[in-house]
Amino acid sequence: MPAEYQVTAFLDNEDSPGIMNPIHSTEVAATYGYRAPLVGGVTVYGWGARAAMATLGDAWLEDGWADVSFRRPVFPGDVLTISAVEDGDGVRLAWTNEAGAACIEGAAGRGTAPWLGEIAIPSRRRAEPAAETLPRLTMENAPIGEDLRPCAFPYPMSEAEEYARDHQRDLNPPWVGEGARIHPGWLAGRMTRFLHHNYDYGPSIHARSQIQHIAPLLAGQTITVAGSIAQVYERKGHHYAIVDGLVLDETGREIARMRHTTAFHLARRE
Repeated sequence: MPAEYQVTAFLDNEDSPGIMNPIHSTEVAATYGYRAPLVGGVTVYGWGARAAMATLGDAWLEDGWADVSFRRPVFPGDVLTISAVEDGDGVRLAWTNEAGAACIEGAAGRGTAPWLGEIAIPSRRRAEPAAETLPRLTMENAPIGEDLRPCAFPYPMSEAEEYARDHQRDLNPPWVGEGARIHPGWLAGRMTRFLHHNYDYGPSIHARSQIQHIAPLLAGQTITVAGSIAQVYERKGHHYAIVDGLVLDETGREIARMRHTTAFHLARRE
């Protein structure tokens, strides 16, 4: 059976130009031609976890995949209809606004994603501190195919509860309590922070996420993200980076792989 939910979009960060990605602030979004701050793409993606799990089951979190593309901005106050409709062995996912336009759309399924083999596997896997001064990311200096500095991300139970409450407004299992899982929205957001661990850039806009869950992602531990930049390109004045990531638990076991596409340099809109 298809799953369908409605969510009224909200800004889950401080509305300030001083945040890590200021496109999520009113002031900076306006300078790029947007009518309001953009709600974070990974947050909106996270709102769809409930629909995916309703159709694919909780096991999707440890043996499943998602591939979603961000078509239109989501602004605070937008009423989104999030749907998951069975399609062959998987589901079609859509986040549709009041005008009937898809803001995010894609697919999810159980087992191994057909594109998993395209994601590069890094050799550099032990977490390292960021450089004292980060270089500015450009299309010219992007180190294509070279391992970046891996980054450690603690996710204690207190943060799991805070994320579920403040970013997802969903304090139901499996996000909190005994055996809490790492939320897919929080996991997807590590790729942005991983790239910021290595480079200075922004404002930026999330364009696509490909995520393969491989093993149980348990809260209450520190995970490490390692990876590399697979490609950079220009489209309509925006500069994009495709970043591959490998997610490891505290024992060094692989628990997920991700490919993250971001517009790291934005052209200004009229």
